[in-house]
Amino acid sequence: MANHLFDGLFSNPDVSKPLAQLHDGRWYTYQDALDVSARFANVLVVLGVQPGDRVAVQVPKSMEAVMVYLACVRAGAVFLPLNTAYTASEVDYFLSDAVASLFICDPVNADELKAVAASNGAKLETLGVFVNEDISAGTFADKGLSASPSFENVVRGADDLAAILYTSGTTGRSKGAMLSHENLLSNSKELCALWRFTADDVLLHALPIFHTHGLFVAINVNLIAGASMIFLPAFTNDAIIENMPKATSMMGVPTFYTRLLGDDRFTSELAAHMRLFISGSAPLLAETHVEFEERTGKRILERYGMTETNMNTSNPYDGERKAGTVGFPLPGVSLRICDATTGQELPNGEVGSIEVKGDNVFSGYWKMPEKTAEEFREDGFFITGDLGIIDEDGYVQIVGRGKDLIISGGYNIYPKEIELVLDEQEGVLESAVVGVPHPDFGESVVGVLVGQNNNLDCDAIMANIKDKMARFKQPKLLMVVDELPRNTMGKVQKNVLRETYKDVFSE
Repeated sequence: MANHLFDGLFSNPDVSKPLAQLHDGRWYTYQDALDVSARFANVLVVLGVQPGDRVAVQVPKSMEAVMVYLACVRAGAVFLPLNTAYTASEVDYFLSDAVASLFICDPVNADELKAVAASNGAKLETLGVFVNEDISAGTFADKGLSASPSFENVVRGADDLAAILYTSGTTGRSKGAMLSHENLLSNSKELCALWRFTADDVLLHALPIFHTHGLFVAINVNLIAGASMIFLPAFTNDAIIENMPKATSMMGVPTFYTRLLGDDRFTSELAAHMRLFISGSAPLLAETHVEFEERTGKRILERYGMTETNMNTSNPYDGERKAGTVGFPLPGVSLRICDATTGQELPNGEVGSIEVKGDNVFSGYWKMPEKTAEEFREDGFFITGDLGIIDEDGYVQIVGRGKDLIISGGYNIYPKEIELVLDEQEGVLESAVVGVPHPDFGESVVGVLVGQNNNLDCDAIMANIKDKMARFKQPKLLMVVDELPRNTMGKVQKNVLRETYKDVFSE
C-alpha cells in the first residue's frame, strides 16, 4: 500500500547518488536519506506518535531536520515546522492550538521550552546537528542511532494531512494552513517539470526550511528530480560565491539577489554556468531584475505562492520572464481576478482580488471552519487576499495585499503603484508605502524610503513625482530609514510600519 507523498518524492532514486553536500564537508546520499528517515520514523513510533498526530519542530536548519520531516511523512504524522525566531510564548500558542503530541526543539532551548511542552501535554525531544557518534545531536537523534534503518511506511492517501504551516499572523493570531499529501506532491511535480529539474541539477540551497519555499518547493522538487543540492545553514555572500561554481540552480528571496549585486565578486563569469535563478516569497523589484541581467546575462525567474496554496504562478522557463510580474498560472491551477466585494470576475487590466483553485490549494485552516468558509467562494476558489491584475499578455502582476489597500478620501490607492515611482527616484534604494490614520481623509499615504546614502532630498523627490501620479495618491509624508523591517523570508512588514507611523498626522 502506498504512502502518497513519500512514494512520490522517492519514486525511483539512484540510492548511491549524492543528495546533499553539507557545509561541514559531509555528504548525504539518497540511501542515507532513506536510512535516517526510517530510523527517525521508528523513533516517532516508539515515542507514541500515531498517524495523524502533530509533530511540532523548532530546530536549526540541518539535514537532520529534513529527515524529521520525511520521517513524519513515512509515519503518517503531521509535520508542523516552526520559525526558529518564535519566542516561548509564541511556541506555547502553536503547541496548544495544534494539540501537538511531540515537540522537537533545539537542545540549547530545551530548559526554556520544557515547561511549555509539559503544559500542553507534548513530549519534548531535542535535535541539533549531527557531528559524529561520540557527540550528541540531541535526544531524538541519539535515539535514531540505535533504531532500525528499515521502516514500513504508513499508508496515507492523497487527501490525508501531511503538514500544518502557520501563517505569519500579521493580523490576529496565526492560522494553521492544513496541507495534504496531494497539495504538496502535485505542486512539486508541476514545478519540477516546469523548471526543467533533472538528476543532473545541483541546487544551491540557502533558504530556511520552516517555510514553504525552502522546504516544500526546494527540497521536494529536488527529491522528485533525483537531483543534488549544496545545503547551506544560511545565506551569506561568502558561502554563495564559494559554492556557486559547483551548482546549476538557485532558489532565493529578493534579498539574496540584491546582496549579491552589491558584491563585486559576483560576476558574469561566476554565474555563467548557472542554469536557473529563481526568486520568490517577496516581490522582486523590476530594477533588481534588470540589474541582475545586466550583470550576469541571466534573467531571474520570479514566481508567486503562499502558505495556503504552495506555488500558484511562474514566469516561463522558455519565453519572456517579464520584470515586475509573476508569470502565468501553473498547469492545473486556475487563477482569476475578481471584485473583492461582489466576487464578479474582472477583465484583464483591472485591479482586483486574486483567487485560485487547484490541487495545490489547502483544505482549510486548522480548527477554524468559519474562517475557512469565509476564504473560499462557493465554486471552490480560494480568496488569497492579494491584489493583482492580468496584463494584455496574460502575465499576472501582484499589486499588493488586500489589507495594504489605502482608502483616502474615498479613493482606493494601491501602494505598489506609488512604490514603483518612488523606487525610480535618484538615490532611492527601495521604498514601502503604507496608509495611516488621517483626521480629514480617513487614511493618508506615507512613503518610507531607504537611500543609497544618507542624503535623500525628500522635497526634491516630492517635486519629481507630482506629475507622475494623481494628487490623491501622492504621499503626504516621506520618511527616511536605514532599512525596512522584514520577516525571516524577506517580506516587508508593513504592519510594523503602520504601527510606527500611526500617529504622524495627529501630532
